[in-house]
Amino acid sequence: MTITPQAPAAARAVPVLPTSGPVRPLGLGQVSLTGGFWGVRQSVNAAATLAHCESWMERLGWLANFDRVADGTTSPDRPGWSFSDSEVYKLLEALAWEAGRTGDQGAEAAIKRLTARVARAQDPDGYLNTCFGHAGQQPRYSDLEMGHELYNTGHLLQAAVARLRTAGEDDLVRVARRAADHVCRTFGADGLPGICGHPEIEVGLAEFGRATGEDRYVEQARLFLDRRGHGTLRDIPLGRAYFQDDVPIRRAEVWRGHAVRALYLTAAAVDVAVERGDDELLRAVQRQWERSVERRTYITGGMGSRHQDEGFGEDWELPPDRAYCETCAGVASIMVSWRLHLATGDVRYTDLIERTLYNVVAASPSPDGRAFFYANPLHQRSPGRPADPSEVSPRAEGGTRAAWFEVSCCPTNVARTLAALAGYLATTDDDGLQIHQYAPCAIRAELPDGRPVAVDVETDYPASGTVRVRVAAGASSPWTLSLRVPAWADGATVTEDGRTRPVEPGMLTVRRAFQAGDVVVLDLPMRPRLTWPDPRIDAVRGCVAVERGPEVLCAESRDLPEPGGLDALVVDAGTGPEPDGGGARVRGRIPAHTGRGWAYAPARPAPLAELAELAELAELAEEGGWFDVPLRPYHSWAHRGPTSMRVWLPVDGAPRP
Repeated sequence: MTITPQAPAAARAVPVLPTSGPVRPLGLGQVSLTGGFWGVRQSVNAAATLAHCESWMERLGWLANFDRVADGTTSPDRPGWSFSDSEVYKLLEALAWEAGRTGDQGAEAAIKRLTARVARAQDPDGYLNTCFGHAGQQPRYSDLEMGHELYNTGHLLQAAVARLRTAGEDDLVRVARRAADHVCRTFGADGLPGICGHPEIEVGLAEFGRATGEDRYVEQARLFLDRRGHGTLRDIPLGRAYFQDDVPIRRAEVWRGHAVRALYLTAAAVDVAVERGDDELLRAVQRQWERSVERRTYITGGMGSRHQDEGFGEDWELPPDRAYCETCAGVASIMVSWRLHLATGDVRYTDLIERTLYNVVAASPSPDGRAFFYANPLHQRSPGRPADPSEVSPRAEGGTRAAWFEVSCCPTNVARTLAALAGYLATTDDDGLQIHQYAPCAIRAELPDGRPVAVDVETDYPASGTVRVRVAAGASSPWTLSLRVPAWADGATVTEDGRTRPVEPGMLTVRRAFQAGDVVVLDLPMRPRLTWPDPRIDAVRGCVAVERGPEVLCAESRDLPEPGGLDALVVDAGTGPEPDGGGARVRGRIPAHTGRGWAYAPARPAPLAELAELAELAELAEEGGWFDVPLRPYHSWAHRGPTSMRVWLPVDGAPRP
């Protein structure tokens, strides 16, 4: 089988480009963000985050590791974890998308500067790693469980895909080719039978194979996938499920173990299934997605409920205060869902992408793009301490965003996602254009038969739910404009030719010979709504969450009359939330609790006097202790400084001790 490589043009500059499927993704040269929620974040990413990441890697010696290999000065005291090379590669990927998107000369210079240092460290046979295989270091591939050698190479290949699709063959692509060839020689059918403890090489090989037209890279990805799940790696105290090496991927029913590992592996499985026409493998992934999303995913779209292994818990094990929800797992979830959508056309996958974008990816970076959340809990019991912007944070957990981490995978993952975001917004098929995510943007593309599809999207979503799609160029024959109506959007309407009609969640289609100036308006209901958890989620039974459009809302202690009362707060679910700008208001109160040396007692009512004593506000007591609780988008929590926070709010009326 020979894959036809795509022409290296920005029009096809997308992170994922299957050779077949019901829809085709539009590239960075076809979709351009022009402002709004995501346009602002993309601009901050370009102006601040990219340089921030390079500066920290330079300061900590992660970049100098490549110089030491090239100069023959390696030693056992190499700075950084074994996977620090991958952060350089993710930064290179982000820079490649940014340079391809805008032509920015600063990004272009950074690519060449970093590529030169990386290239000098590559061994003659193509091996490239700064932690293994050189003087004073362990031998190559001597720790496949935790060494991350192949993981690092996978990220190098994804960086090369970005460069190849935006600028064509260059030094970075040539370095990646030599590295990929080395992997195929070393771990091919007649080579070492190993796999990497952290999946990533598989998805890198599969997409690099698509981009270069070299099917042997896709075949090597398939080989790695088929080897996993047979106890190939050494067992560890966390078990082989941590590596997804306990059950073959075709037999697995649900995602388990380390969340990022599981999701990178799944993304590769979709790629290989599509390129090989392997319906059994694709069905296995769909089955795993369905159960994992239903039973092991947070309301934010976050994945990973256990800190001990950064992994999935059991079904319904979704504690809000101990949620790990690593930012990288959110990025990886988007990678999986986008691939599944391209393979099937099912809008459930793009619904989850929207949820994850607004409530995980958008939550991580600070407004200035120079600090990040690594973990994303849904309940912060005590305000975190302000992070020192000049120091490395030793912990992934914390109540404030940190400038950098000892394990700093999330900043670069956010950077590459935001730089390539336009590649996740829209698709075409043989008959029209599909818009999946709503942001102000210009879309200029052609259908396979040459018909132009040119529209401008005008919206301030999610501030409001009005999405106006204005046709920029006429067509002589009909084509179909399709707009995703989110699953939460009961009561949505569409207006065309002056007529308004209701539309159901799913895909709205409008077919006609569009003329320049034609406008289709989608109105999504943005009134805040209550969301109740499945009763099998023990940790939030008796609680309610509030959502507005695609955003999950939360309460912060700094907005309460008694800042220390967030843990005791109860809300009135009978009145429902009221709109409040870009958030909502609910009625809440803070019942009094007296210390008695023992946390358990028979249920009793709460005397009004105790409410007044705790609230310390007489006017609240006269009204029965109720006050308005402002709720803000979860992605903005802690923007105003350290605070405690919760998404799930206990409902008033349950018996209490």
